[in-house]
Amino acid sequence: MSSSKFDIIVYGATGFTGQLVAEYLAAQYKGDNSLKWAMAGRSKDKLASVRDAIGAPADTALIVADAGDAASLKAMVDQTKSIISTVGPYQFYGSELVALCAAGGTDYLDLCGEPIWMRQMIDAHEATAKSSGARIVFSCGFDSVPFELGVFFVQEAAKKTLGGRANRVKGRVRDMKGGPSGGTVASAKATFAAAAKDLSLVALLQNPFVLTRGFEGPKQPRGNKPLLDEDMGVWTAPFAMATINTRNVHRSNMLMDFPYGQGFVYDEMVITGPGEQGEANAKKLVAAVNAERMGGAGGLKPGEGPSKDEQENGLYDLLFVAIAPDGRQVRAAVKGDRDPGYGSTSKMISECAICLLRDTPDVPAGIWTPGAAMGNKLIKRLVDHAGLTFEVEK
Repeated sequence: MSSSKFDIIVYGATGFTGQLVAEYLAAQYKGDNSLKWAMAGRSKDKLASVRDAIGAPADTALIVADAGDAASLKAMVDQTKSIISTVGPYQFYGSELVALCAAGGTDYLDLCGEPIWMRQMIDAHEATAKSSGARIVFSCGFDSVPFELGVFFVQEAAKKTLGGRANRVKGRVRDMKGGPSGGTVASAKATFAAAAKDLSLVALLQNPFVLTRGFEGPKQPRGNKPLLDEDMGVWTAPFAMATINTRNVHRSNMLMDFPYGQGFVYDEMVITGPGEQGEANAKKLVAAVNAERMGGAGGLKPGEGPSKDEQENGLYDLLFVAIAPDGRQVRAAVKGDRDPGYGSTSKMISECAICLLRDTPDVPAGIWTPGAAMGNKLIKRLVDHAGLTFEVEK
């Protein structure tokens, strides 16, 4: 791909998240003449108005590409080293693009939180990507970068402190301001709808090892009801994104050749506090989530998102607890300085693309998780540029 005209094309740049990605690249890499990037979407006029609105250079290339037009997608893929796709739900709009990137040796990154579709893409295109030289990297946003790297980071700390990596890690959401994106919500609904139509997909959806083809690990906590976490002395409630994050963490472990062991157990929950109040909070949180699922109309639609203020005032604080067989613990925190679904996600996927391009050109071809592909180099880039912190806690 060395003859490519562009390093990165942001596909879906007129959508809410795609625009944030383009805006971040325009601001963060202003004056970096060695980075050649372009914006792609269905309408040249809309692309031009977004380019002007975000203050991108007037000569930023605009490429017309449409998920429903395979020839336009191929023309886009053929002129770049990598594509950032923000056009979801990916099960509706992503399959053709992944196929073209896998066949053409073009790197691909997305924000996918759709485990069934990801498994289908792995089954269909992993061998092709390996032979063409393409690196396909799913889930480069809030699902699942801070979680996958949080486990990686706490395991590195466990190796130093406990003398080895832990076969049990707990991921716990301590604080979060600003929710998932409208696209994430739409993707979840599409996934559940697909499973309701085809019951064979239900087993895939419930399987923690759906993304580790050929490997089934031990039984994992279901994380589907309020629980008292006795290791931590607090009540916890189910976390909506656990169904994608836990799958990516297990795939990461497999791709790295099981540094966490083949008996690794991992779950994610939201901390709601100690005692009776913590229990009441956990039950209230579950009731609210169930009401939203039943109602279906609440929340953001794809293409909608929070205001600049809401993005900048958002945050998240995630705790990872590695527990050795003898009960000793290591704790690490991953924190982000923007709302998770938009402000932080747009920075994370941008830096994943730059890291793949500049810091880890030797990552072999295939279908990857961000952490397994880029590890400590990605952590460094996210800390230096994207407002994340990774710290071992006493």
